[in-house]
Amino acid sequence: MNFQFNNKTYTYEKPIALKDFAIQLKENDVLAATVNGRLRELSYIPSKDAKISFLKYNHSDAIRIYESTLRYVIAMVIQKLYPTAKIKFNYSISRSILGIFDYFDGVVNAQVVENIKDEVQKMIDLDLPITRKRVSIAAATKLYTELDMLDKVAILKYREEDYVNLYECKGYTNYMFGYMLPSTGYLREFKLFLYHPGFIIQYPRAEFNGEIPPFSDEPRFGMALKEAAKWGKVIHGNTIPLINEYAKDFASSVDFVNMCETKHAHMLYDLGTQIQTNMDNIRLIAIAGPSSSGKTTFSNRLRIELMSRGIMPVMISIDDYYFNKDFAPRNDDGSPDLEHVDAIDVAQFNHDMLSLVQGQEVTLPKFNFQTGQREKGKTIRLLENTPIIIEGIHALNEKLTRSIPKHQKFNIYISPQTQLHIDNHNPISITELRLLRRIVRDQKYRNSSATDTMDMWPSVRRGEFRWIYPTQKEANFVFNSELTYEFAVLKKHAVKQLQAIPSDNEHYITANRILKFLKYFNDIDDEIVPCNSLLREFIGGSSFH
Repeated sequence: MNFQFNNKTYTYEKPIALKDFAIQLKENDVLAATVNGRLRELSYIPSKDAKISFLKYNHSDAIRIYESTLRYVIAMVIQKLYPTAKIKFNYSISRSILGIFDYFDGVVNAQVVENIKDEVQKMIDLDLPITRKRVSIAAATKLYTELDMLDKVAILKYREEDYVNLYECKGYTNYMFGYMLPSTGYLREFKLFLYHPGFIIQYPRAEFNGEIPPFSDEPRFGMALKEAAKWGKVIHGNTIPLINEYAKDFASSVDFVNMCETKHAHMLYDLGTQIQTNMDNIRLIAIAGPSSSGKTTFSNRLRIELMSRGIMPVMISIDDYYFNKDFAPRNDDGSPDLEHVDAIDVAQFNHDMLSLVQGQEVTLPKFNFQTGQREKGKTIRLLENTPIIIEGIHALNEKLTRSIPKHQKFNIYISPQTQLHIDNHNPISITELRLLRRIVRDQKYRNSSATDTMDMWPSVRRGEFRWIYPTQKEANFVFNSELTYEFAVLKKHAVKQLQAIPSDNEHYITANRILKFLKYFNDIDDEIVPCNSLLREFIGGSSFH
């Protein structure tokens, strides 16, 4: 058996596990591997010749396995220390996980969290093996029922395969819907501290090169996530099985879609009230958020909300202030960096915004994306008490609007803040939702394949970390653009695209991961989705398009 690694060939007389191969090569900090382009956990034993690459702390797929294993060990420890308690994991602020107890006998205080932390560290120090076994759905259902993990029993009903992979460690059995590390000792570092109403879990992040980022308490985003969790409980729809109950027939689906859309309408009403109350001061409304948050549709719906209150805003596109491509900053490879704030004529933008606020007539530019040149646009003058709405990646960047005093600006951050779960131990990633939205939108409007979108995604993410997340603290209002029903609609638009990606493609791993959880959702028909829904920005049929 021949293994190829770093352009060298290693021959073995009998099969060997990937973790042992890494040890023999003295490869440190290895968390996972690709074998002939397929993601594999380190306990995997190749059965034929293989080209192998090891994934370390700077790789998102490796960190995803690390995080799943950490949640597994924490759940194991909680079952040991507090057997009557139920733990639920939520993705939370500052790229962390929030653990919340149900049925906890007592108060979740600092000592409880310290007990969990100490026991987790003991499990890591013992380097206990985590072994994988395949069992039938019937056997898994029986086991989870006996363990009173009824949320896991519920999701098994929607599994297409007649088997499930379980992981066992020191008599504890669980499945985290993903690969695992081969033993607890691979968990190099974690942080755990009290954060009402539960505790925060921090772990190494790929975007920080395997380091744990500093924790930043963000009250507005914490509140948005808390409201999202509360919403899921109110409608009884915060897990895939509960969503599927709504999607079981047309009438229930209609009710479900309209409940979710009404939530957005209520948020827009609250936002409109805040702006109207302070309309004597507000001259500029700035909207920013990461890719595929629904900024365009949201901007239009906010415009309509304000118009219904007698406020007639003017929408101005930041994109029209791009410099010609020849003047844009450059990436390391020499290509134009159009996501850089200096790719925008910041001086001219500030001049025009201030002139408009002062009541002057301004001729706006219009950027021609086909020629890459700026052209002459329309001439406007603002009426009294007419605010300007701008939206884009740099909208909350103070540099872009420094000519306007802060008290005259109202900053809005928009992003899907989902608190959906496969089951209690397995939250669904917000980033995964945004990628899914973009795959569907790019195919619909740009005729781009899923692989084209995935090719651009790392660059998009780098831009978000550089330009969007550092400015989100400037927000006066956080709009949660998540629609709880949307996975059930996006599924049918994305599945064929994702299934078409061949196994030797570099994006097969990502496609396979998304498909694995999409398959659990029942479909909801597009026709139920209102024409002004944020979701229409991605699936088509928007009244604003």
